[in-house]
Amino acid sequence: MEGRASAVTTPANIHITRRKSYGRSCMENPSVFWQTPGHLNTLGRRGPTSRRVARSQITTSKVDTDQLALLVKHEWKLAYVTPLYRFQYTQLKLYSKHLTAFIIAEKQQGVAVEVGLETGFKVSLSTVHGMAETEDDAETVFIQIHSKTMFGADTLKPVWRGWLTCVNGDCEYLRSLPPDFVSLPLFCSSGSESLTTLVKSWFERTFDCNFGALFLNSTTLNWLAALWTGCHPSSNIRYLKLSWTMPTQPSLDILYTVNPQDAWELWNSIHTEDSADDRIHVDEVQRFMNGLETHFFRHFKIYLSAGTLTKVSTSHGSADHEGKIKIGSSDYISTLLTLLTECALRRTPV
Repeated sequence: MEGRASAVTTPANIHITRRKSYGRSCMENPSVFWQTPGHLNTLGRRGPTSRRVARSQITTSKVDTDQLALLVKHEWKLAYVTPLYRFQYTQLKLYSKHLTAFIIAEKQQGVAVEVGLETGFKVSLSTVHGMAETEDDAETVFIQIHSKTMFGADTLKPVWRGWLTCVNGDCEYLRSLPPDFVSLPLFCSSGSESLTTLVKSWFERTFDCNFGALFLNSTTLNWLAALWTGCHPSSNIRYLKLSWTMPTQPSLDILYTVNPQDAWELWNSIHTEDSADDRIHVDEVQRFMNGLETHFFRHFKIYLSAGTLTKVSTSHGSADHEGKIKIGSSDYISTLLTLLTECALRRTPV
């Protein structure tokens, strides 16, 4: 490996699939796509121009390990939530009973609840203490739905999980809310879509809030690629995988796997650790992604900047543009949730 500026020097592993679609070729004249910043400019326009470097948090010492284990290793579907009106943490047991009754009532009215051979449901709402990073953050609320199977009246089987959270939320916005409102803008769910719909419906009716789909654009995925890569020296990311969809005829899907040490050396050649400025800047993210795309073009003559980044994955977690995440490790969970909280707040209607 020659010098830091050419850290990624070996051909990366890729997987390419073609499917019928319509659009321009990603192998056209590079002046169309390559010489202009393109979608990377949105990093500066749509979000902050810098973020704190990812640091391994002492989450495991602040959060109960059993509760923390419920958040990792699962794939979560994301949504944003407007502030909850008159939500009270002291009433979680009552909310559990009301949500249980609501689900049972909806099922009796013919609503399809796709969980299997069940005879009843039990819902529990609990607080995950320790997830909040600032005094303005509301504590995370975790929701579990269990079903009672017809083969064992006393046997409870978890069939759905979800949580509402706010980590490092915008202080100015949170402090501007009236006292009757609680902001938990990020909603993560795992389970049948029918139960997710019922949970959302109950929250909307009870707390006068609204849910909306939270998609992750290329800007957010670019940041995650850089933030996670920066963790490599202290916590081996093991791999960096990026997926693109290209506007070719037929459409082209590309899976780009980068050696983690090569990705780190490229990042280290761009970002200089500075104790006086413990932040990552947007231009560093742009240069990092441009470096990966340039390396790819050198070997395969395809301009990735012509397409759309759809997924980023390391051992610390994965995220894709459809609004799905998987938390692989609790070490850097605060970094991920801070970014997702920011995305949720930006989508929340004013």
